[in-house]
Amino acid sequence: MKKLGRVIHVGTFNKNNNYNYMNIDIHTHILPKSWPDLKEKYGYGGWIQLHHHKNGCAKMLKDGEFFREINSNCWDHKQRIEECNEQNVDVQILSTVPIMFNYWAKPQDTYDLSKLLNDHIAEVISFQPNRFGGLGTLPMQDSKLAIIELERCIKELGLFGIQIGSNINDRNLNDEKLFPIFEAASELDASIFIHPWDMIGNDSMNQYWLPWLVGMPAETSRAICSLIFGGVFEKLPKLKIAFAHGGGSFPATIGRIQHGYKVRPDLCAVDNNIDPKNYLGKFWVDSLVHDPLALDFLISIIGEDKIMLGTDYPFPLGDLEPGKLIHESKFEFKTKEKILSKNAIEWLGINNEHFL
Repeated sequence: MKKLGRVIHVGTFNKNNNYNYMNIDIHTHILPKSWPDLKEKYGYGGWIQLHHHKNGCAKMLKDGEFFREINSNCWDHKQRIEECNEQNVDVQILSTVPIMFNYWAKPQDTYDLSKLLNDHIAEVISFQPNRFGGLGTLPMQDSKLAIIELERCIKELGLFGIQIGSNINDRNLNDEKLFPIFEAASELDASIFIHPWDMIGNDSMNQYWLPWLVGMPAETSRAICSLIFGGVFEKLPKLKIAFAHGGGSFPATIGRIQHGYKVRPDLCAVDNNIDPKNYLGKFWVDSLVHDPLALDFLISIIGEDKIMLGTDYPFPLGDLEPGKLIHESKFEFKTKEKILSKNAIEWLGINNEHFL
């Protein structure tokens, strides 16, 4: 595989007998530089717009109120490549910024905007197909429209799969209305990346950035437990699902979840009577845990075959030194190789030559 102008395979020794790893970052976000005025286009508010208030910097505004400031690396693919080269990242898997899910909006409008965002991701990939891959976004509030766009993402745009939220308008992911989407994804062999959004307790813990520090890990655990207890993993064993941020709080609380299943099956095993621990190793997580002990623990719970490099680029709560925890760990080189690239290759359903 090509790595900054030189050919290497997924794990080779160089002439100095140092091990080269290919780095595939499965958790990165991107936006177009601009898009139409959505309030004007759809006739109601609640949409995100970009205000480019100075060179290389833009404010994300929701009905004129500040949400987040982003830099040009969020939309400039050339700058992304430069930073990838500096950070030794070979491939980025692109997905939209979660606030752009827009599940709250009229389904047809979310569908329309999803097509714009997915077309943009496909266009960026076309500029550098050996450095980028993509995951689309769907109007998850309408299963029929979602499946139409899912099929377009895979069959026409050449994306690997989709990114979805951890809940859909406060509906858990085992909701029966969502099942046809998961079923279609399984049939298409599409990868699914589940990212926390619309966090539990948003309104009651708005100080100290707590929705991001506390709510996001809980949201991811909510999604995993919903798919386990709701029987989605059981019904669709070929589903290829990965969860952001190391699976959130789920790995650290699997003991409590397992205990709850044993002592209150009348509450936990209503829709699926399979032991929750049976599903460990049957889904993927990214490596974004920020702590070497946490990464060791994650491997012990999830397994080295189901953890992939993920950075949350280009946001500050992400991994600012991609792969450093993995590269500086005492893991065997085969373990590092799996986390940095091989597991992603399996999850994406590609071969070692895809990004040549």
